[in-house]
Amino acid sequence: MNKRIGRLGVVFGILYLILFAQLNRVQFFGAERLRENPINTRGLIREFGQERGPILAADAVVVARSIPSSGSFDNIREYPEGELFAHVVGYQSLNVGATGLERQYNDELAGSSIDQQVRSLGDLFRHRDTTATLNLTIRADVQRVARDALGEQRGSVVALDPRTGAVLALWTWPTFDPNPLAAADGASANQAYEDLLADPANPLLAKSFRELFFPGSTFKLITATAALTTGRVTATSPVLPDSDSYQPIPAGRPIANFAGATCGGNLVEILTVSCNTAFAEIGAEWVGPDSMITTAERYGFNDAPPIDLPAAAESRFPTEYGNRLADVQFYRADEVNEEANQEANQGVDPPELPNGDVGVYEDTARLSQVSIGQNDVAASPLQMAMVAAAIANDGVLMSPYVVSNLAAADGEIYSSADPEIWRVVSSRAIAQTMRDAMVNVAESGTARRLAIPGLVVGGKTGTAQLGTSPPNSHAWVVGFAGQPGGASEVAVAVIVEAQDGASEQTGGRVAAPIARAVIEAVMGVS
Repeated sequence: MNKRIGRLGVVFGILYLILFAQLNRVQFFGAERLRENPINTRGLIREFGQERGPILAADAVVVARSIPSSGSFDNIREYPEGELFAHVVGYQSLNVGATGLERQYNDELAGSSIDQQVRSLGDLFRHRDTTATLNLTIRADVQRVARDALGEQRGSVVALDPRTGAVLALWTWPTFDPNPLAAADGASANQAYEDLLADPANPLLAKSFRELFFPGSTFKLITATAALTTGRVTATSPVLPDSDSYQPIPAGRPIANFAGATCGGNLVEILTVSCNTAFAEIGAEWVGPDSMITTAERYGFNDAPPIDLPAAAESRFPTEYGNRLADVQFYRADEVNEEANQEANQGVDPPELPNGDVGVYEDTARLSQVSIGQNDVAASPLQMAMVAAAIANDGVLMSPYVVSNLAAADGEIYSSADPEIWRVVSSRAIAQTMRDAMVNVAESGTARRLAIPGLVVGGKTGTAQLGTSPPNSHAWVVGFAGQPGGASEVAVAVIVEAQDGASEQTGGRVAAPIARAVIEAVMGVS
């Protein structure tokens, strides 16, 4: 009998160990799988109803907060400013979870971060509010001006502080109201979400930092920086001859100026009038692919901006141009010599060109196109604002950010943004040359509608043709502004999508007044 009882005890002991092991496997190793199972909604329901800290604009305007609910949940999320911050703050939804900052800072807003839960030994023995307040760098007053100035035109507006990278405005139209998505009624929230998904205008997409566009002539700022960096080009030389067409080498379709215009001159002059033919030649024959790629990537192309928002788009600059065939000297010396000697030039040695050692590649014709912002170059509005910011900040590109700090319920600061250098784009001297050239564009060139009396303003317009019939184009402007004798305090980029026509004046006529209104709001002038 005792042996049978002993065997039974062994069996029960083994069964207990098996059960114990299985429970631990489910609890510790299967927990993540169970949480992520779409039929398990307990975690989502629990998170949806818990209190979360507020999100405040830089001027203390409440843009997201938890309010008590009389339904099945203790709290629901409310967005008092509606659509104004939707693409930045996102929303917390019962059906699809959280997006934007609501997702990026979910643990901090909910107070589940260990640093927030235990600030001192006494916190282990008492209950307190552990949620965090998110304080933004974006000013609600500037955001409203961006919204009102753009109106119901498809497009985006970005404003940065070039000295720190702090984002002052980040706006896209069309947008959406996040409040219906945050409703406690799952059926109505789901219908609102489905309606937005079905909208062909795609209002859920934050195009200001998540979409790419042809940058058009605003990209000439990168080409000009690359040219200055090579040392072959200065603000005053070379002086390119007036031309209405540029023929790429070794072959390719000719590149023309808008409306068949004729232009040329030194770097400052061709930037002022946004001369396609001259910049195509400079990129292809004075800079070359290696330096163009290096400069574009220093500005942030081919990498995603390190902004504290999810899914920022990676702007694009082509890096493949085929095999090297020869150099500019091989293709252009005889042509230059023939122009200089109208009579028989037999026995005359071809001149040594100052750019003669620049390589010509199988696809150098493509390089001439991307040097003026066409072909396969693409950028987000955020990226182009960063280009202007780097020039305005002595060639130093700061990492952009939208969260200034995280604060406890009692006001203590958990953490603050620490401005960081992301790239050194150019020397201070080159940046100053670029600044002066952009100021000239705003004073007497295509960006005159950006100029503001009493401020130092620089700009560059762009018109990105879309190849449609009738012609359509994106209207661009980028720029910066500051007080005379001081550092630039704001850098901007504006794109207005799909405008009728394809004139180089489109950016200055359509986009520049919007950028000017935003600059005036930031600087407190009118």
